[in-house]
Amino acid sequence: MKLTRFAITLFIMASVAAPSAFAQRRGRAARGSGGNAVDIIVSGGTIVTMDGARRVIEDGAVAVKGGRVVAVGPRAEVEAKHPAARERLDARGKVVIPGLINGHTHVPMTLFRGLADDLDLPEWLTKYIFPAEAKHVSEEFVRVGARLGLAEMIRGGTTTYCDMYYFEDAIADETAKAGVRGLLGETVIDFPVADNKTWAEAMAYTDKFLAKWKGHALVTAAVAPHAPYTVSEEHLKEVRALSDKHNSPIVTHVSETRKEVEDLTKAKGASPVDYLARIGFLNDRVVAAHVVHPSEGEISVLKRLGVGVVHNPQSNMKLASGVMPVPRMLADDLNLGLGTDGAASNNDLNMWEEIDTTAKLHKVFAMDPKVVTAQQAFEMATIRGARALHMEREIGSIEEGKRADLVVVDLDDLNQTPIYNVYSHLVYATKADDVRTVLVEGRVIMRDRRLLTLDEKDIKARARVFRERILQSLAPSNSPTGTN
Repeated sequence: MKLTRFAITLFIMASVAAPSAFAQRRGRAARGSGGNAVDIIVSGGTIVTMDGARRVIEDGAVAVKGGRVVAVGPRAEVEAKHPAARERLDARGKVVIPGLINGHTHVPMTLFRGLADDLDLPEWLTKYIFPAEAKHVSEEFVRVGARLGLAEMIRGGTTTYCDMYYFEDAIADETAKAGVRGLLGETVIDFPVADNKTWAEAMAYTDKFLAKWKGHALVTAAVAPHAPYTVSEEHLKEVRALSDKHNSPIVTHVSETRKEVEDLTKAKGASPVDYLARIGFLNDRVVAAHVVHPSEGEISVLKRLGVGVVHNPQSNMKLASGVMPVPRMLADDLNLGLGTDGAASNNDLNMWEEIDTTAKLHKVFAMDPKVVTAQQAFEMATIRGARALHMEREIGSIEEGKRADLVVVDLDDLNQTPIYNVYSHLVYATKADDVRTVLVEGRVIMRDRRLLTLDEKDIKARARVFRERILQSLAPSNSPTGTN
């Protein structure tokens, strides 16, 4: 009898405890599933990873959590590993690529688009651009122009850009609000400009700018001496010291024209790259735009010091500055990217045109159709472009652990039909308006061509106000409309 009562007691205790234990197991299982839940899965498209193996994954998927890629691979595998997602983005029939990287621009100069064309660089700068900037550039101008440029870049699938201009702190603010990634350089130069009238003021401004944005998820602040012919040797050394203090990048123009090379060689006894190396300015935090006329030895210097180099083919063509020796630089595996330059000299921020131009220009210049292949040109706008900005550990390819900067490109338009080779299509057939959806840091900032972080109507209206101001300030003989 006692044994029976004891057995009954044990049974009752087990029955009471069992639901609790089951609930605990269920809770642990739920938490485990929650641990694999992701913010967004982009699935069903062709994933052009640009990783070390240059994998192209048909019917692939990318899982994103906390702004980073946590899985990339065949769709079935990724979705099995991460069955729970806050959002799913259907990319079937489309290509998913790393966000494009515009390695050199002056984004507020969208407001000077078409102001002065068909001139060589010295005349274009000294007679038109510098005077126009002196009259019109203000913080308001910079913010309006930055929004216009950011909207244009997002529409074309650019997720990271490298800028140098004035009031760069305001540009950084607009960039962060738009949800775009930027390596943003405050321009310093040896004459009074819109935001700072003296060198001391410019360096104080830049010091605060570098400190303010340090560690920001989207904005990397830099110092941007305009060029070795507009910034003295003493001041270039101060720039390097400020960069060392903050461990920040340096952005500059180098060897853009033959005149620059000739003048600097006469003044300093060395051409631009050799001169900058001699004074201890160059290192693996420098991003040098243009570099159209380097010597063989200077290319070796750039490689040895790890300098990022950015090719701007359309701007260099339009200003007749020359043709960068891209095939040689690729053969030497330089950190070589692509940029549009500012819209005042290009006249747009369309990276697809730059990619296409890069592949074609060097073929005709070298009289060799095999140089600068489609894949190499696309690399310069993605993973090589990331290397040029010294950001390849974070962006430039779709890999686990990297920032989730993704672009979904439509392949169903007439100009995309039929498809045989994805790199051929991306370089020679794709246009900016084939871009459908853009994510930066895992956040959708354009969906099905609709901008989500910027007001297109307001941007256009404000830009047109500045057009009227600029037109009114022009002398009749300088009017771009040709009227008197």
